[in-house]
Amino acid sequence: MALSKTDRRQRLRFRIRKTVSGTEQRPRLAVFRSNKEIYAQLIDDVNGKTITAASSRDKDVNATGNKVEIAKIVGKAVAEKAIKAGVDTVAFDRGGYLYHGRVKSLAEGAREGGLKF
Repeated sequence: MALSKTDRRQRLRFRIRKTVSGTEQRPRLAVFRSNKEIYAQLIDDVNGKTITAASSRDKDVNATGNKVEIAKIVGKAVAEKAIKAGVDTVAFDRGGYLYHGRVKSLAEGAREGGLKF
């Protein structure tokens, strides 16, 4: 029986989550991608807390251009917020998506913003 696209992504997501975990010093940079928007958050899995988050829906994110360009802006925004919170190293969690297109663009934006992963 063929898996749906969401079931396949969930399987990949669970496989990634087995190895990628966030701590207070090195939180997990989790990415969620919908058809229109993109979301990124830094998560401390030990304490179960979200340290900071950014998305293309935020008022402070000036989202203009195509979706790949917007993802890069969101990456820079989450990096800026992370550095304000005292975080400079993260574990990247692509959330079952391929490291391509918007997910790759968000990661590059976060690296440009000063995050190391």
